Amino acid sequence: MIPDYNAAKRSLFPILLFIGLFLGTGLTLQIMGVDRPFQQLPGQVAIVPALMLAVMLNPQPLGESIAVLVKGAGNSNIITMCFIFLLAGAFSSVATATGGVEAVVNAGLMLVPSGYILPGLFIIAALISLAMGTSVGTIAALAPIALGFAGQIGASESLIAGALLGGAMFGDNLSIISDTTIASTRTQEVGMKEKFWENMKFALPAVVVTTLLFVFLATDSAPITPEAFSWAATLPYLAILVLAVAGMNVFVVLLIGIVMAALQGVIFTGYELSALGTDIAAGFANMQGIFILAMFVGSLGEFIKQQGGLQWISEHVNRLAEKVSRTGNRAQQMAIGVLVFITDFCIANNVVSIVVTGDISRNLAQKHDISPKRSATVLDTFSCVAQGFLPYGNQALLLSGTFAISPWEAVIHNYFGGILLAVTIGIIILGNTFKTS
Repeated sequence: MIPDYNAAKRSLFPILLFIGLFLGTGLTLQIMGVDRPFQQLPGQVAIVPALMLAVMLNPQPLGESIAVLVKGAGNSNIITMCFIFLLAGAFSSVATATGGVEAVVNAGLMLVPSGYILPGLFIIAALISLAMGTSVGTIAALAPIALGFAGQIGASESLIAGALLGGAMFGDNLSIISDTTIASTRTQEVGMKEKFWENMKFALPAVVVTTLLFVFLATDSAPITPEAFSWAATLPYLAILVLAVAGMNVFVVLLIGIVMAALQGVIFTGYELSALGTDIAAGFANMQGIFILAMFVGSLGEFIKQQGGLQWISEHVNRLAEKVSRTGNRAQQMAIGVLVFITDFCIANNVVSIVVTGDISRNLAQKHDISPKRSATVLDTFSCVAQGFLPYGNQALLLSGTFAISPWEAVIHNYFGGILLAVTIGIIILGNTFKTS
């Protein structure tokens, strides 16, 4: 039991301040018409006042409070996650510099048959995001190309934007090198291979249903003419996917991917090996924001944990779940999903949402015999579904700027997100109880 409920509740004030600053500033600037409103106060800056409040509310002396802050930032799961972020950023940067992104995009476009551009774009976005591990990167690569097809196929820009958004969120949810996969597997202490195959049970049926829906909605007949590309440039992406699914350590997988991307660039595209260091550094720099934010969230979580806030939340969520269901662990699985879903709507960052709710979710899973692979899958899936529904999320805002539509239009045409949510809830409610392995 928690000895001091008041202290436990007070420990939650800093995270509420962080959410209020980040969300409140973004919404205010959006109403004012400011471009990229949710990027004007980055999360790693918005969380600083929250950390200051956490130190002030901590009853321990200042020196001990700073020690708590450092301990949270140095949590082994957080640091491991940050190292993986850096390597994933380096791989993405080198693969981009050596023509990997263009090759993957055009290889996908070449496979789309005439008359099925709409479902084809959805599948391409899903495959590219699965290979790249980033929904924003997938949208950035595909959106300008997809925009050119709008007039040819007779479909609205918002429908194409929704197809790209859904496909991009598929890979964000499932990819081995996605930051959400990294965060969910580390917080739930499960291997990526186990989580991948568990997650596939949820994602694959949703992809099939969504594809059939887009086939029904397709009205185009214009063929697609992809630009020339080198198939060799796609090999690093294929290699990291195969090696990771085979169970190889993610650090080794990403290092192999970086080496392969550089070598194929040197051999096939004239890439200068002397630029490798600069490109790796650029990849590291691209991950700086999420690196810092992950560490600061770890610090904030440590204050909440030590003062009983996480236990207080866990007990209340668990009590509510037990009222709903007295048998099995379905209500607890739903509780994990609802927690991260609501958190993402507040924070507008699915990675941070997973990190914030990771400890609570792991405690619920362990107490109610939910396997780590299932809790990681539920965390990742609900967070990505929520992110795909956010009109103020990075994905919807990027599509809005490219297609010159309202972000709301992209979100409401994200059919994959709604179907994935329905499939996930159905599997949880109707599926078997999964014991901890």
